[in-house]
Amino acid sequence: MSINTGIALAFVAMLCWGFGDFWIQKSTRKIGNLETLFFITFFGAVVLAPFAYKNLLAVFIGSWDTIIVILVLCVVLFFAAILDFEALRVGKLAVVEPIWSFEVPAAALLAFFILGEEITWLQVILIIALLAGLVMVSLKRKLDLRKVLLERGTILAFFGAIMMGAANFFMGWSSRLSDPVMANFLSDVFIAVVTGFILISTGRFKSTIRNIASNKSVLLQMSIADKVAWLAFAFAMSLAPIAIAVALSESYIIVAVLLGLFINREKLQFQQKIGLLLAIASALTLAAVTV
Repeated sequence: MSINTGIALAFVAMLCWGFGDFWIQKSTRKIGNLETLFFITFFGAVVLAPFAYKNLLAVFIGSWDTIIVILVLCVVLFFAAILDFEALRVGKLAVVEPIWSFEVPAAALLAFFILGEEITWLQVILIIALLAGLVMVSLKRKLDLRKVLLERGTILAFFGAIMMGAANFFMGWSSRLSDPVMANFLSDVFIAVVTGFILISTGRFKSTIRNIASNKSVLLQMSIADKVAWLAFAFAMSLAPIAIAVALSESYIIVAVLLGLFINREKLQFQQKIGLLLAIASALTLAAVTV
């Protein structure tokens, strides 16, 4: 596979996360953060097991570097997911989504300092323009900065973005050291075991099973979209520069806005129209100059 394939897969991740975050928000508000995280990772582990088990032994008898990077991925992704889910549960999407753009510079800086991965100045400018467009398109109205700072979910979203940016980087690095399926499978197994243990030890596991049974439709839609997104994203980062793959996949905000525009007949504010045009133009140009 080539860098062209990696760019295409970043767009696949973007589309799937555009739907996935909507269902994650619904799920966390219905059954809770840990419960949602348990189901989504248990689902991923079960689905990926037939494709990962053959190479499982090779990972654990292979390089210690690979094992350590995957372990760091598991821990960082667990805390990042908890922060992101809680921000979605208590916060407003209009406030949370712009803050999540910090995932991109966090992942890009780690890729630069740890892997020595460089991108051109043109790509840097296009990424900045893309992020600016995403922030503008996610703002349905002018927000008072003081109110934003006091908004529930703001601090959680910021630290969640930094942690998820780190998780994105370690997912990309793990995918290069082993393979994208294995990186996803092991992180899913780790998080499912940890969340399952917490739910059992706190006496919430039986109620979680009941809640899952009564909300299985939205949970399955969420899990399928999220797992396709993470697989596409991991493959994208193994083929293309991590900063580029993260920036393009972060454009899922565009999908959410377009869905609202064409399905719900929502009206866009002036800054949203400008942001939408800027984000789409920047994303397409970034993809074109990278392939």
